[in-house]
Amino acid sequence: MKVILPLTLLTAALGCSALAAPTLSAQSIIVNPAPTSLSVKVWTDRDTSGAATPNYAPGEKIRLFTQVNQDAYVYLFNVDPSGQVDLILPNRFQGGANFLKANAVKVFPAAGDPFTFDIAAPYGVNKVLALASLKPLNLDQIATFKSQQNSFADVNVKGQQGLAQALSIVVNPAPQNSWITDTASYNVAARASAAQLKTTPTSPVAAAPAPTTSAPRTAQALSVTVGPWGNAREWSTTVDGRADLKAQHDQYAAKLKAEGYTLVKTSSKPSEIKSEFRKGSSKAELTVKRKGNRLEIKVERSS
Repeated sequence: MKVILPLTLLTAALGCSALAAPTLSAQSIIVNPAPTSLSVKVWTDRDTSGAATPNYAPGEKIRLFTQVNQDAYVYLFNVDPSGQVDLILPNRFQGGANFLKANAVKVFPAAGDPFTFDIAAPYGVNKVLALASLKPLNLDQIATFKSQQNSFADVNVKGQQGLAQALSIVVNPAPQNSWITDTASYNVAARASAAQLKTTPTSPVAAAPAPTTSAPRTAQALSVTVGPWGNAREWSTTVDGRADLKAQHDQYAAKLKAEGYTLVKTSSKPSEIKSEFRKGSSKAELTVKRKGNRLEIKVERSS
């Protein structure tokens, strides 16, 4: 069972009495002060209790789980040590719907989703916040899908405090007993020793201290990897030359778009299609080229 420290009343002007106002815990977690029969739980694949802080090394994959005791809408956020906030659920992938049936366990990524969550720097503790509501909530002031090509929303708040205060305003119009929150945490740390790796995937893992020197931020602590290239900057493969050139190009272009890249330009020749993609300051180039009786598919990424 998680222990919630003494609550501090949110002093923002929410236009309601102190009794009705959402509160923030000392750890900057939004808390419903009113009794409610609704409950939500969130946990990682290395800690089914949701109370420990398991370690994950950069390059490892993580899965998140959530469950409610009543039909409800669930919103999942990840806050990394630098304050970067990501809206995990809802999203535009196959398993991205956020309406959950009572007692059903939602795993994310879901079976059939064409991507994984890969652990990356910065080192330190990440927090996953689950907010469940009996009615859908309007997150337009917090997160927006800027285009049809973006599978995940862009979040415009920073840090636990900023997220908690923004959500306090979002839930304020809802009936007091109609929403609830829960949190889980995990630690991005240096790769475990051989002895530590003997821990079973579902048992709690003791959190190791973060390295004393900070690692350069190469990606979000929870990054999406859809393509077979994983975290590699350069990747290539070949397929039978009888395969359709454009179909192969479109297949791998879709994987890049699912990772959040936007197509900016394409050039075509009878034996080659080359496309450039952008995601913020990152760039990706996809080349599909016919070489003899084979098709070569190459992806090069840079930041």
